[in-house]
Order: sequence, then structure tokens, then C-alpha cells
Amino acid sequence: MRVLGIETSCDDTAIAVVEDRTRVLSNVVSSQTDLHRAYGGVVPELASRQHLENIEPILRAALAEAGATLAEIDAIAVTAGPGLIGSLLVGVSFAKALAWSTQKPLAAVNHLEGHVRAAFLEHPETPFPALALVVSGGHSSLYLCPEEARYTMVARTRDDAAGEAFDKAARLLGLGYPGGPIIDRLARDGDPEAVPFPRARMSDGSLDFSFSGLKTALLRHAQATGLAVERSAPGRVYDPHGPESGAVQDSARSGSSVSKEVLDVAASFQRAVVDVLVERTLAAAEAEGVRSVVVTGGVACNSLLRAEIRRACEARGLGVAIPSPRYCTDNAAMIASAGFLHLERGETAPVDLSATPGWRLGGPEAARTTLRHK
Repeated sequence: MRVLGIETSCDDTAIAVVEDRTRVLSNVVSSQTDLHRAYGGVVPELASRQHLENIEPILRAALAEAGATLAEIDAIAVTAGPGLIGSLLVGVSFAKALAWSTQKPLAAVNHLEGHVRAAFLEHPETPFPALALVVSGGHSSLYLCPEEARYTMVARTRDDAAGEAFDKAARLLGLGYPGGPIIDRLARDGDPEAVPFPRARMSDGSLDFSFSGLKTALLRHAQATGLAVERSAPGRVYDPHGPESGAVQDSARSGSSVSKEVLDVAASFQRAVVDVLVERTLAAAEAEGVRSVVVTGGVACNSLLRAEIRRACEARGLGVAIPSPRYCTDNAAMIASAGFLHLERGETAPVDLSATPGWRLGGPEAARTTLRHK
């Protein structure tokens, strides 16, 4: 069976064709990063308009790459939430029109379930029960997966998601957007022990995440050391697609390379975020008695997180599945793969399917406590 996946939850227009759950025939993504970079973040109205312009050409490209026609597609899967309402509506409306006109079954997929399933595209033998860390610009959550297609929320972020924290840190330091890959690259030349940033723990003992205190600590440190860049100032211009040397130019300082202090702050901030993500994930894995850990979402591209979670899991005898970067960020292959699970259970979406921007995965919003920190 071939499933066409459609993903437009935020600022990437993506369409893919997947065969038999995990065989990716095509995976085409049109990024809007350049469009939103000038604003330091995603502008919802611009994102939805760009989806409207891109989605039909991306469909043609995905079918061509897969060597298939629309008639040879057996079903359609689409992200119906969570996400930006305008962006979601573009994908859902397009998917419904395709399904209706071709008389193909339609599956509605939760974006977060798609991220979890992304790991299984390349690691289909990952054993259950598993614990999934979904960490991105909008989400930082832990899900217990006792078996395939079952998800129970274990922990969530109380404020900023990890990816959002990286974006805000980069903006404060005048490094550009998106912040995650920029800080990851700069941190390689910095000292992660230079600045003693805090690692937050919840007063109720839960495994929930919080990065607001870390963000405040960064702000105070940057202001005290003169590293904070005013929003109106030109700031340090960093090109994530620039030379492999990772050179960063400070446009406010006549093109001189970025200071060692900024590199140290980037490394220390990244270390603090990764420490919290790894510590919470391993604590939940131990408490739930899982056999494997899945790490996915845009922040799963972070080189330090990938290395540290792999090292920690292997030391404890846990299996670990982390997708390749192309499947960590938003893509439609993960949506098509998740769609298989729904279609195999006979779960199809009605013709009046609508977008659900707040669609939760794994039960109620309140995370259940699995471990009390001492």
C-alpha cells in the first residue's frame, strides 16, 4: 500500500509517498526559513499564504520523485493538528479535496504522533515498551509508548519548549534565526562549563520541563557582560549555511569574528538545555521500565543531545532510536507512516474533517508524575 502524506502544521510545506509503512519513495519539503528569518520567528499569516502557493507544486514534485501517479496512491494522510490554524487548514483542505476527487481513504494524523513514528522509518525494530522524547520549537514532551500506536503523556513543558528557548537565546545574542542550529554550531568552539546556568526542577517533583528560568539567567548574564543585543541593533550576523569553519561575523564590530565570550555562552546554554532533556528522559525511562528510548523533533538534530542521549541509553542497556536529521524536522514521510497505523485499524477521517490546533496526544494536558526528585 502507498500512502501520500501531507504536512503543513507550521512553516514547512511537505508531501511524501511511503510504501508499506517505512519505505520512503519520496519526501519533498519546502522550507520557509528564509521568509521568516527577517522577523526572528514564524509569522502565521505569511506561513499559511506560502503553503497555498507551494502545496500543489510540492505534490507534483513528490509524485515525480516517487515515480507514481495520483491514481497509484492508495490513501492519503494529513496532519490535522496541533499547529497553526491557518497552516493546518491549507493541508487539511487540500487533503480532503484530493481524497474526495480520487475516492481514496483519508487518515487524520496528530503531528506529534508523526514525530514519534519518524524514528521507526529507519529503526522499525525498535522494541516496546518505549519512551519518546518529542522536542522541537513548539513541543517538549515525554510519551510512554507501551505498544505500537499507544501514547501516554509522562511529562511536558510548563513554558517554553526547548527549540523556542534556543531561538530566544540566539535572538538575545544577536545570532539570527533559527537559533537551534546556530547555537549548536557555535557551541563546538565554546566552553560548556564557562557559565553556570541553572537546571530547573519542578517544585511538585514531576518530570515536567521548564526553560523560563534558564532564559532569564541568560538574559541577566548577557546584560551584565554586555553581550545582549538590542532588537533594533544590527547584531551578530551568523550564516548557518556558511563556511565549515563556523565563522560568525559581528556586524556591529566591523566584521570581527564573534568573541570567545559568546561562544562560551552558547556552549553553556546548550549544555544546560541538553542536561535537563537527558536527565528527565532517563529518569522517566527508569521509572517506566521501558526497553528503548526514541528522540525526535527538530531539536533532535542537536549534535550534543544526540551524543549524550545515545551514550546514556547505551550505558543503561536501553535501545535508542534517533531519526536522521531530515526526519527530525517537520516532514510528510512521518505523517504517511503514522497514517498507516490508522488505516490498518480502519480509522478513516470524515469528509467534514477540520483542523484542531490544540489536538493533544496521550491524554489530558496534566502530565502524571512518575518520579519524585529528592
